[in-house]
Amino acid sequence: MRLFINCLVICVCFSAFAQKDPEQLLLDLSEFKIETAKDSIKVETSETIDSVIPIDIKAEFWDHTVYNPYKDVELEFPLKLEFKDSTYFSPISKNKVVTSRYGWRRGRPHKGIDIDLVTGDSLFSMFDGIVRMSRYSRGHGKTVVVRHFNGLETVYAHLSVYGVKENDTVTRGQYIGKGGVSGNARGSHLHLVVNYKGVSINPEYLFEFNNHNKIRSQELWVTRKWTRPIAHNSKRQSKIKTFLTEEDALASLIKQQSIYVVKPGDTLSRISRRNSVSISSLCKTNAIKRSSVLRVGQKLLIEK
Repeated sequence: MRLFINCLVICVCFSAFAQKDPEQLLLDLSEFKIETAKDSIKVETSETIDSVIPIDIKAEFWDHTVYNPYKDVELEFPLKLEFKDSTYFSPISKNKVVTSRYGWRRGRPHKGIDIDLVTGDSLFSMFDGIVRMSRYSRGHGKTVVVRHFNGLETVYAHLSVYGVKENDTVTRGQYIGKGGVSGNARGSHLHLVVNYKGVSINPEYLFEFNNHNKIRSQELWVTRKWTRPIAHNSKRQSKIKTFLTEEDALASLIKQQSIYVVKPGDTLSRISRRNSVSISSLCKTNAIKRSSVLRVGQKLLIEK
């Protein structure tokens, strides 16, 4: 019936147009538009059509079988990240207690943060996205990897139960599984990793892990420092200074120098931890070897 009425309206309109001269008829038709309440039919000029092309996050490097499908991709720094929201959805439903941070830990890189939980606690996706991986991963145990529409991937590791399948579309706050101790885990916790094209980023540079669930900025520039665990200590939060423009990020790359005076009991290892620089950087900057004997009062150049 609705189609019949629309056709009747069109016939009446064209009958009215037929009384006009050809030039005026073409002008009127160019502005002609028909709309119905639900099943809308629209005839619009090309100037009023606004086409939206969806982002296909599965178009490239969509591999379920590997944790990092971007092994041959070279990133250019500083890199720009954008968020449409000012907050994220908490991956757990209780207060977030960070038990181990992004950084160097027991002589190895810890590329995420550990959030305390009890086995069986529900976990949730921080943003909208699509599940790229939902399977066992060496070290991480039962793992869910969600790719988001700004290029980030969030990784939820050491699960006890999967709540989603590969290729599932998930919304912000959707249940994705239960926490546990699978894989190489010392006690039950969520190992949360944030990757961009295979490169880990210190999650605390991007997000505040408290009750406010804030994203530090809707536009952030990431330098290499925030992708290198060696530049951070897993036992304490790094001093966060976000770069909101490319100019700020580039300016931060200029190395800052300071002088450290060797104190009694100091070793290269202790000095490197206190100043958040690697031992190799200390040796290179000061033209010394790892086996060099430090003297009390000796001045070392710290370059960051």
